[in-house]
Amino acid sequence: MDRSYKEELIAMIQAKKSEEGSIKTAISSLSFFTSTTTTECQPVIYEPSLCLVLQGSKTLLLGDEHYSYDDSGYVLASIHMPTRVRIMDASKERPYVSIKLTFTMEDIFEVMKEMEPKMMLATTRSAQLGLCVGADNTRLLDPLTRLVRLLDEPSSIKFMAPLIMKEILYTVMNDKGGEFLRKYLMDGSITQQVVKVISKIKNDFAETINMKELAKTFGMSESSLYHNFKKITLMSPLQFQKTLRLEEARRMLLSQNKEATQVAFAVGYESPSQFSREYARMFGLPPKTYAKTIQEEPEGVA
Repeated sequence: MDRSYKEELIAMIQAKKSEEGSIKTAISSLSFFTSTTTTECQPVIYEPSLCLVLQGSKTLLLGDEHYSYDDSGYVLASIHMPTRVRIMDASKERPYVSIKLTFTMEDIFEVMKEMEPKMMLATTRSAQLGLCVGADNTRLLDPLTRLVRLLDEPSSIKFMAPLIMKEILYTVMNDKGGEFLRKYLMDGSITQQVVKVISKIKNDFAETINMKELAKTFGMSESSLYHNFKKITLMSPLQFQKTLRLEEARRMLLSQNKEATQVAFAVGYESPSQFSREYARMFGLPPKTYAKTIQEEPEGVA
């Protein structure tokens, strides 16, 4: 049965693609991704989302760790998580196909409120990596198929899509991802405090970080903030901010008619030369060269 669901999902997605890459849908939280070629490692920032590979395979690089998954598993991201992604298995005959469903912590909380009290308890308050790789996606395929079918029934989307999405999150909460997500909602937990810090840095990535003030604002010591932030993101707060800045710079260079110096200042750099060095270190080419030689790549790799 799970194979027939996957085949139907792949067929529906392939029917809706006009070109390779990211495919947005009438359901704002739902998107697809297809590719007929393997790729080198590409910087990607995961947002809170559930991602399934339906055909092919990929590898995520987080720090020095590699996480691989194919059409049997899923990836669950609870925060905005900078990583590097490599599509490992794709061809014209058998394209890489994936599906992504974004969510908010409020969506998770709404599901949690209706679950049994004992299922809302997490076993530990310690911080953990903001990404979870599940081994079995079988139970997710039925509701995901029904959600994608709604794209052919536009009049049903407004009412049915939220219900099916809630069912999908409930299924995740009853699987390995349950404890993983509950940690991010435990009031007063270290994890929840770090998530607030992550949100603050993401929203104000062009601002200068003052670690002392940041830690004080969220009721943590500087050492605790640094240690637990790195435990969750595998980056220091400054590295995390730099990644956000460079990703935004890349987007601006490829989608807006701006000079590299303008972009550098816009994302928070005071030195264009430092911006150029760090950009080349992350993307392999200086910003001016990159903008001229690289076509805009689709966002939202799942």
